Amino acid sequence: MEFSVERAFDLLDQSIQLIQNEERVTYLDGLALALKKFNAGVELTEPSLQEMAKMLEETEVTSEQIRKVIQLAIIKGMKGSTQQQHMITPDSIALFIGYFLQKFLNNKEEFRVFDPASGTGNLLTAVINQVEANGTGYGSEIDPTLIQIAVESANLQEQQIEFFHQDSLTPLLLEPVDFVIADLPVGYYPDDTQSLQYQLRAEEGHSYAHHLFIEQSIKYTKEGGYLLFLIPNFLFTSDQSEKLQKYLREHTHIVSLMQLPLTLFTSEKFAKSLFILQKKGQDTKPPKQALMAQLPSFKDVQATDNMLKKIDKWFKNENLE
Repeated sequence: MEFSVERAFDLLDQSIQLIQNEERVTYLDGLALALKKFNAGVELTEPSLQEMAKMLEETEVTSEQIRKVIQLAIIKGMKGSTQQQHMITPDSIALFIGYFLQKFLNNKEEFRVFDPASGTGNLLTAVINQVEANGTGYGSEIDPTLIQIAVESANLQEQQIEFFHQDSLTPLLLEPVDFVIADLPVGYYPDDTQSLQYQLRAEEGHSYAHHLFIEQSIKYTKEGGYLLFLIPNFLFTSDQSEKLQKYLREHTHIVSLMQLPLTLFTSEKFAKSLFILQKKGQDTKPPKQALMAQLPSFKDVQATDNMLKKIDKWFKNENLE
C-alpha cells in the first residue's frame, strides 16, 4: 500500500470532527488532540484514526508527507479565522527559504535554527525537512493551541525541535543559533514595559512588534549567522523605519531583499518580501552586491528556473558556496 497524503488527510479530518463533537472544541484544538493520541501510543478508538495509524505503519512515509497531511488540516482549521496570528506560510515560500538556508550551510553537516514566531511549526519543519544537513530546531509561540499542534506535529515527524511556550519578546533560554527564520508578526506590541528592553522601541505609544522581533532575532543569532525574514513590503517606508535601518546597518550586513510574487497574497497591502541578513562578526564582510530581485510567479516554471540560475550565479560571485 502506497502512502496517500490526500487519503491520510481525509482520515485525520474525520477524526478531528469526531473529537470536535465529543469534546466541544474548535477544529484546531481537535487537531492537537488527534495528533496527541497518535504520539501517546494509546489504543485508538476512532476507526478513522485506526486506519490512519495502519497507513503510517504499513507504508514508507516521509516526515515531509506527514507535515503535508497536518498542514492540510491546519489550513482547514484556519479558514475564516479572525485571529491574525492564525496564518500559515505558503509551501512555495518555505521551499525558497530552505533553498537559501542550504546554500548558506556551505556543506556543514549540522545546524541550529530558530523561529521566534513558530505558530504551528509548519515553516520550521518544512525547512528542516528539505535541508540535507542534520537540523536542530527551536520555536517560540505564545498561543497554546498553535504550540500544542507544533509539538505534536514535530513529534509525529520525528523532528528534533524544542519549543518555548512564551511571549517571544521576553528573554529566552536559548544559546545563539546559526539561522533564524520567521514570518514576522505585523502589528503593535501591547507590553510597553517589556518594550523598554529594546533599542527599537517606539518613543511614544506602542512599539511595532515586527521591529522588536527583528532585534530579538539578531540577539539570538551567532556572529556570522543568517536571518531569513518574511517582511511586509511597507517595512522600510513606515514611520520608525529610519531607526530600524540605522540599527540594521550597525548590527548586520544586508544580504538580500526579494519581493515575493503578488499572486501569493490576497491583496497588495498584505504582500511580503524575503529579507536576508547576516549578523556582523569579526570575520564577516558585506556582500560585494546585495541580491535584489522581484520574484516571478512560482507557477511560471521557466521564469522561476531563470531566477534560480541568477541566484546561483550571485552565490558564486560572492564566494558563498
